[in-house]
Amino acid sequence: MDRQEMKTFIAKRVAKELTNGDVVNLGIGLPTLVANYIPDAMTIYLQSENGLIGLGPKPESTNSDPDISNAGGEPVTLKPGGMYFDSALSFGIIRGGHVDVTVLGSLQVDETGSLANWIIPGKMVPGMGGAMDLVTGAKKVIIAMTHTNKGKPKILKKCTLPLTAKYQVDMVITEMGVMTVDNTGIHLVEYNPEFSLEQIQAATDATLLINNPKKMVVN
Repeated sequence: MDRQEMKTFIAKRVAKELTNGDVVNLGIGLPTLVANYIPDAMTIYLQSENGLIGLGPKPESTNSDPDISNAGGEPVTLKPGGMYFDSALSFGIIRGGHVDVTVLGSLQVDETGSLANWIIPGKMVPGMGGAMDLVTGAKKVIIAMTHTNKGKPKILKKCTLPLTAKYQVDMVITEMGVMTVDNTGIHLVEYNPEFSLEQIQAATDATLLINNPKKMVVN
């Protein structure tokens, strides 16, 4: 798979974790693709921390409103019944525990469920945005990311970058597999059959707990 195929594969698998009626926050980057793969028959309330709820699929480039954007400044669509509100109400929803699932990208995740997703070494960054609130306020935290960065593992025994939060990640979904995190470690529960279990562990710094994982299915 090339990089775009990986992102599509990951987004399709994340969409399978959502259930009817969920309030879901999609982080910037790869997680926004999840909106394109939510079945039409399913009602999911997509929320953006800049003050939107009821987001739809990504708009066509020729039919977008620059005044309607997500937290990353990307144009978005609103479904019928979608609404705007101020950031105070938006963060009240997040901090009040009303978000069922948040899906974020990350630079690093470790086997304790800690994550680092807001600072890139050597680059100017604006700050962590709403990530710190989202990972502590949402009922379920899913990290959607590529398994490695230029061949370097992103799933570590211990994060080396400044943390966004400790012990908050519930699930990690990459092009190689689906992992759940609990107080015993990080469990590989599904694997992409394009990779062997040995290849997946070799691309992972953390020790994966492997016990008859299922094959990943995205279609």
